[in-house]
Amino acid sequence: MGGDGTETVVQPKRVHSSKRRELTVLPRFPIRHRYPEHITARPHGAGSGSPLRIAVIAPIAWRTPPRHYGPWEQFASLLTEGLVAAGHDVTLFATADSITSAVLRATASGGWSDDPAIDPKVAECLHIASVFERAHDFDLIHNGFDFLPLTYSSLVDTPVVTTIHGFSSPAIVPVYERYDATTHYVAISDSDRHPNLDYAATIHHGIDTAAFAVHPTPGDHLLYFGRIHPDKGTAHAIEVAHRTGRRLDIAGIIQDEQYFRDHVEPHIDGDRVRYLGPITAADRTSVLGGAHALLHLIDFDEPFGYSVVEAMACGTPVIANARGSMVELIDHRTTGYLVTNLDEACEAVADAGDLDRRSIRAAAVTRFDVSTMVDKYVATYRAVLDLQFTH
Repeated sequence: MGGDGTETVVQPKRVHSSKRRELTVLPRFPIRHRYPEHITARPHGAGSGSPLRIAVIAPIAWRTPPRHYGPWEQFASLLTEGLVAAGHDVTLFATADSITSAVLRATASGGWSDDPAIDPKVAECLHIASVFERAHDFDLIHNGFDFLPLTYSSLVDTPVVTTIHGFSSPAIVPVYERYDATTHYVAISDSDRHPNLDYAATIHHGIDTAAFAVHPTPGDHLLYFGRIHPDKGTAHAIEVAHRTGRRLDIAGIIQDEQYFRDHVEPHIDGDRVRYLGPITAADRTSVLGGAHALLHLIDFDEPFGYSVVEAMACGTPVIANARGSMVELIDHRTTGYLVTNLDEACEAVADAGDLDRRSIRAAAVTRFDVSTMVDKYVATYRAVLDLQFTH
């Protein structure tokens, strides 16, 4: 956005061959939704219906897709590009420096995490408003930006589907409860479903599995890949590496400076423990694929783990604490190991070399390719639209 508050619009270099269809939405209804017990996803080109006009709201902390860290922006990018590839008419609302094949609309020049001159609250309010001011242009709005867009949802007739990426605090739950009857929620894992909310579906995140490959000569070192924070278990990974006599590479942003100084930095020697910093998209496959195993010894119930499925897409076994979504993502003793303490983690390090890396990758491609995620979302969109018409 320029100094005069104008909006940037970037048109994709493509031609829409399908005619836009108009959607008539009936008034909202004050009841909990009655979703189909099973929403069936159809593969691309399998008679899945006419193209939809979809607005995707990305966060604006970072560019979409992110240069390094930014899981919500990564989700928005993968979903948007997958929807475009499936033939839908998509507008991505993100930062002006974002890269997409969809129509791009932006009110912020870049991510507020990259530019201290941008006020996050002001930028986010203008960003969200720009979506809902154009709600009539779309069949459906997909909110990938947490709870704040929900507060605009009752001002428009266009249905809103929200992917809930997790609950940063119990304090935000009342917002989701307030709009539970009038919008539609998707969980990213069954473990992250809140008991007070109604969900249209659980859809695991997808990744571009074609961007990852089995490393021809993986090393014998271990890898920690993620933000450096007590919740993510960086110190646990250091201890397991020390106890098993293996080098540990640490990759990711430092999110908790005090934790890094007290529990991580003293162990970094450039030899047995190395800090690689944030990893770009171009380097993810070599870093993830080159390790003996990924250590994901989390200390919280993680809703999902991109690094977990990306490692598996490289054929790298994952050793994770059996918390949150890990029990849904990892097939114990097939694609990795689910452990409950550091002793079990050390044993798993020794056993990880026995797992077949090509089989691990094949399982990841089947379960977590972006096309699978997109098909499930499109099926959910159509179920939501059918529900709107029914009522």
